[in-house]
Amino acid sequence: MRYLPHSAAERSAMLEVIGAASIEALFSAVPASALKSFDLDLPPHSPEYLVEAHMRRLAGMNHAAGDGPFFLGAGAYRHHIPATVDHLIQRSEWLTAYTPYQPEISQGTLQMLFEFQTQVAKLTGMDVANASLYDGSTATAEAVLMARRLTRRRKIILSGGLHPQYRDVVRAYLKDDPDLVCLSPSPGGQGDLLDHIDGQTAAIVVQTPDFYGHLRDLQAAADAAHAQGALLIVVVTEIVSLGLIEAPGALGADIVVGEGQSIGNALNYGGPYLGLLATRKDFIRQMPGRLCGETVDAEGQRGFVLTLSTREQHIRREKATSNICTNSGLCALAFSIHMALLGEAGFTRLARLNHARACALADALEQIPGVELLNSSFFNEMTVRLSAPAVEVVETLAGRGILAGVPVSRLEPSDSSVANLLVLAATELTTDDDIAALAAALREVLQ
Repeated sequence: MRYLPHSAAERSAMLEVIGAASIEALFSAVPASALKSFDLDLPPHSPEYLVEAHMRRLAGMNHAAGDGPFFLGAGAYRHHIPATVDHLIQRSEWLTAYTPYQPEISQGTLQMLFEFQTQVAKLTGMDVANASLYDGSTATAEAVLMARRLTRRRKIILSGGLHPQYRDVVRAYLKDDPDLVCLSPSPGGQGDLLDHIDGQTAAIVVQTPDFYGHLRDLQAAADAAHAQGALLIVVVTEIVSLGLIEAPGALGADIVVGEGQSIGNALNYGGPYLGLLATRKDFIRQMPGRLCGETVDAEGQRGFVLTLSTREQHIRREKATSNICTNSGLCALAFSIHMALLGEAGFTRLARLNHARACALADALEQIPGVELLNSSFFNEMTVRLSAPAVEVVETLAGRGILAGVPVSRLEPSDSSVANLLVLAATELTTDDDIAALAAALREVLQ
């Protein structure tokens, strides 16, 4: 959308219509302490064509994921998105991200979300899924609140392998609640999560594959939680992994949340993405977000509606199961179309390709002096300890056109023990040449 500046005369006319004597009067309700009291270091205004040229030059400085070897993951992954996905999501029946409150004019959107829910439930091994949330981190926070409602307990335990940004979002939702236990980072494996469960615990939150790439023992976590009457919340940031590893629902998970970006949604400089949430049928009335259901109309024809919750439930904040007032419907549509194009066999093949590429990456890394692989298990992501600070190595390699991964210290800046740790991901788009380029550059930098 273009920005259209107004002349002084136009601004005066607008102020007159709304009854404000000046711009200052319009914002008189804003406290003086909140107003800007310094000059912004910005250039003077320029003609539109010069601004466009300047912005194009800035955009040209970007290094996109497809411009060279790319090993970034940590919750957002580079996968191939078929052109069909982008073509279909632009059809008029679907091109909206707004919640379909009026079923009579929203059948296309409602049917798509119904199919999306079915896909997510099957992927996670759960009974029911909602019609998407904002992203994986807010879905995790919503699951924590849901667990508190279900158990009527307060204590929440976050695994040390949970994505640091997910942990921080939960902490923000709970406003640093003293009953929130955030365990220290556990780059070496499972950690001591199960030792912290007691009779006051509402839920434990476990990610698999975790932030460091380890596959977690969900069955042991479920047994330990259930023995104390607590729930197991499982977080999956790389949804493609469910094409190869057993579904969390089959291993005792009570709530499964995750990020759906990997399917149908490109990296997009960080968003928008879509949150996944699935649970057991017994918990459906405490499930946040939207639920689409299948019904029949007055003539007995198949139709789709929002079910179990009304719009008003999400307006009356004190009584709502969730204060999320819309969904990531367009991103969910892209997910659903891509998943339909893959099918079960294609999804499994995609997962196997990802794991094979990661194995090739791990084999190459283990041959490099100054690189220690920390994972005994992984899907398509792993953590290595370097003989030099990871931030410095990543910056050096970025200067050579290689995006080598995510330094753990970027997300855990207060923990000096992770300074040399680097998280790398490989997907079906990672080539042998990419791996060879990374290995050669690391050998040179770390020698």
